[in-house]
Amino acid sequence: MPDTATPAEIERAAAILRAGGLVAFPTETVYGLGADASNPQAVAKIFAAKGRPQNHPLIVHLAGVESLPQWAREIPEDARKLAAAFWPGPLTLILKRGKGVAGCVTGGQDTVGLRVPGHPVALELLRAFAGEEGGRAFSGLAAPSANRFGRISPTTAGHARAELGDALDAVLDGGACEVGIESTIIDLSRGRAVLLRPGQITPAQVAAVLGAEVEEPDAGAPRAPGTLESHYAPRTPLRLVPAAELPARMAELRGQKIAVLARAEAPSGLKEIYWQEAPRSVEGYARELYASLRRLDELGCAVILVEAPPPVPGWQGVSDRLRRAASN
Repeated sequence: MPDTATPAEIERAAAILRAGGLVAFPTETVYGLGADASNPQAVAKIFAAKGRPQNHPLIVHLAGVESLPQWAREIPEDARKLAAAFWPGPLTLILKRGKGVAGCVTGGQDTVGLRVPGHPVALELLRAFAGEEGGRAFSGLAAPSANRFGRISPTTAGHARAELGDALDAVLDGGACEVGIESTIIDLSRGRAVLLRPGQITPAQVAAVLGAEVEEPDAGAPRAPGTLESHYAPRTPLRLVPAAELPARMAELRGQKIAVLARAEAPSGLKEIYWQEAPRSVEGYARELYASLRRLDELGCAVILVEAPPPVPGWQGVSDRLRRAASN
């Protein structure tokens, strides 16, 4: 994984964050829009830049598991087990928020989302941000994806710049994101493990660590990022289509400029159809998903047809993103 941000750039970005500015930085999932999570004025800039609803909670990124007591008033044993197994990495834990955690970070809820990212630039930034004030409470960065709310998440520094432009005080380049979709979110705030958002880390992997099944969310589950019905969406209408139905759907749209994202080679004789062949593995597909959707969205097509992923557990995270993208 490229690590192109220099130590000087990281130190400058950390100083900007301590001063209340906004910095886009890479994580292994997507690029985040970072602000000092203990500074309500800085956090307010995130909502303004993204056009994000004020009651939509943010995830706080930490330099290490040792920062958990700063942010959570209760740390169950299950949280420690999952942190030991998956941090740094693409897993967010929802815990009861600690005293003094700003309500603007939690969307006014009594819970907070926390994770330790698995990208070297992100970790160096978080350590540099704590730096001279490393002993203080609440050293963490609130960092949703660095894009306009509801749109395709950025997986390169160029994507973040194109999305937010002058709203950013700095951008750290760490290359293309390795995972490519947002973190798995597990709620541990109510005495059991509940899946709020699927990602690369599967419920089966979480269950194997905990020795207990992961439950589906219910009406009492806290709000979590990325769970609105329409999200991750291109401006071009996107439709999920079973593989067997793709030829018929393309025929129905004959005469229109359309784009197709499918895990197969393009058939011969296509006209007015841009065919994007996607990786067949779930890891490769997720890594390239958002970049592929951005590329197709820029073509000015009438519609993007996406071959529906296989309905198997390993593809749950990708399927979730595409289903929400198709709700636009």
